[in-house]
Amino acid sequence: MTPQQYVQQKAAGSGSSFYYAFLFLPPHRRAAITAFYAFCREIDDVVDETHDLGVAATKLAWWQTEVRRAYEGQSQHPVMLAWMPCAHAFGIHAEQLLSVIEGCQMDLNQTRYLDYPGLQRYCHLVAGVVGEVAARIFGQSQPETTAYAHTLGLAFQLTNIIRDVGEDAVRGRIYLPINEMQQFDVKAQEVLQRQDSPRFQSLMRQQAERAHALYEQAFELLPQADRRAQKPGLMMASIYRTLLREIESAGFPVLHQRVRLTPLRKFWLAWKVQALGRF
Repeated sequence: MTPQQYVQQKAAGSGSSFYYAFLFLPPHRRAAITAFYAFCREIDDVVDETHDLGVAATKLAWWQTEVRRAYEGQSQHPVMLAWMPCAHAFGIHAEQLLSVIEGCQMDLNQTRYLDYPGLQRYCHLVAGVVGEVAARIFGQSQPETTAYAHTLGLAFQLTNIIRDVGEDAVRGRIYLPINEMQQFDVKAQEVLQRQDSPRFQSLMRQQAERAHALYEQAFELLPQADRRAQKPGLMMASIYRTLLREIESAGFPVLHQRVRLTPLRKFWLAWKVQALGRF
């Protein structure tokens, strides 16, 4: 298997909403975003699939070394072999990939966040930076697009947090800010034991409102000159925001199930943005 085949398999096999946006890119941009997404999946999988924290920490440290080595022309892993030509072509720096690893390292050491500003730091590393890299690959021409991409990345991450509350609870993690849980009198133990309540529903509505506000803020930040180039991000926004609305309309059943959109619906939402500009 070539490095390019490896990253393609990694991206397609994830079932992620991001994959559907990649389909509409020209080949050189699609190759780059696929390789970058495969890198992000590798790092994320270390945390999600390695139960021994010491082993996970060792693997992430290896990836830090591998990124630095790759940028010195000594790639070993197929993901980095596929990524490095793209990194040079689109001007993506090692520090940006290292930020993603740093964010995942936080998952090994921190399972609670006192307030939203604290959570924002985590979201910046695992999603904001990812958005900035993606925008460069998609064809950013305006400096203001960086703020758009970063904000949209935060909106995606908050949507993920809402969707995954129950799954994260099984792993002992709560990404809902503690002070906001206290505001609605939701105890950490209730979340960890996946106990639904009207109080929890109110808390989740607040989290959804914040995510919606970030989507709107991102759209306002996107310069008109980059709107066409950034269509893949807008496709992902359409898919993710539709998912968020589905979760809301279902009454936030996130403690006991993972709400999903079908592959056909994701493709349809992406196509509508590509063909009609609707999101």
